[in-house]
Amino acid sequence: MLTKLLEVLYLKVYINIIVKQTTTLVYVKISNKNGTVESDSRTFETTELNDKMYDFIKKYKKLSPFYYISILDNSETQGAIPTCDKKGMSEFIETESLNYICNQNRWTYYTTKEEIKAIKKKYKKIGIDFIFSPIVILNHFFKDKIDTSLGLFILIEDNYLSISVFDHSHLLFSLHLDVEQDTETHNLFDDSLEKMDMDLDIDLDDDLDLDDDSIDLDDMDSLDDSDLLDGMDDFGDIEDLDSFDEIDEFSEAKDDEEELSQELDDADVSIDDNDEFTEDYHRFGMIQSAINSFYKDERFNSQFIEDVYIADGIGVSSDLKKYIEDEMFLNVNIRQIDTSIELSILAKMELE
Repeated sequence: MLTKLLEVLYLKVYINIIVKQTTTLVYVKISNKNGTVESDSRTFETTELNDKMYDFIKKYKKLSPFYYISILDNSETQGAIPTCDKKGMSEFIETESLNYICNQNRWTYYTTKEEIKAIKKKYKKIGIDFIFSPIVILNHFFKDKIDTSLGLFILIEDNYLSISVFDHSHLLFSLHLDVEQDTETHNLFDDSLEKMDMDLDIDLDDDLDLDDDSIDLDDMDSLDDSDLLDGMDDFGDIEDLDSFDEIDEFSEAKDDEEELSQELDDADVSIDDNDEFTEDYHRFGMIQSAINSFYKDERFNSQFIEDVYIADGIGVSSDLKKYIEDEMFLNVNIRQIDTSIELSILAKMELE
């Protein structure tokens, strides 16, 4: 009773940690009994708890005794299975090495005990109250669709994909995939870059058209100093020049140089575009493989999928949608998601 009274008097501070490929995002939401008072976020160029991150978090911890620190589990060893029955679990996972939680008595999400221990050790200096699975975030974010339809649901972050198939709240299939686990697509792109460099070299060589009228370097050796001086006399004093042909030729050469520079700049832009293209195609390949596994693995209650719902946390291009629709003939719906905000919402729900 006293605790409830104090909670009304004090602010509640929700500190949320999202570890990405090379950075860490810390999002803070401060609220009172009437709602959100303030929010703040900062990205740190590290995946560890360094001094700057610690100071940032410590500043908000001091605001209230009621602070809660949450982290999103992005480990490769996590996942979800379509049962809460202990005997049924053994068909999918070895429960002895895992921490697992049954969700709505329908499906189970899990991670290894070692991973939980590693996270707590890594953030021992600040303490961790909640560790959330991306699949739980996906389930909450698309609750309206998951409760009412059959579909493939995907959470996309820069370092992983969380893929699940739900049929009216019942989990049928789930995978958590590291986007760096398959480099085949990236290697193909490297090959295309090398080919592009070769094409640029060939184009530059073709511009150097040396025909029979070109200067013979051997003839240059036969010219003595007097011949060179006589040739220079033909130009006369530079102040007496009546024509600016030479200047025009220099200007044209400069224009050609600027045009070539612009072509190379355009090539750089094309490389960047191809990089984005390759990443989206790589994600498409992972999604396609996951669906194939769902259809082929007899452990799963495979059903024909028509709709795909993507929670986009990084801003993928329209190419990904096009690949799935054109190659797999599925209907694709994309919603933008701020994972840090969703993490904060889940922490608040845990305390209600």
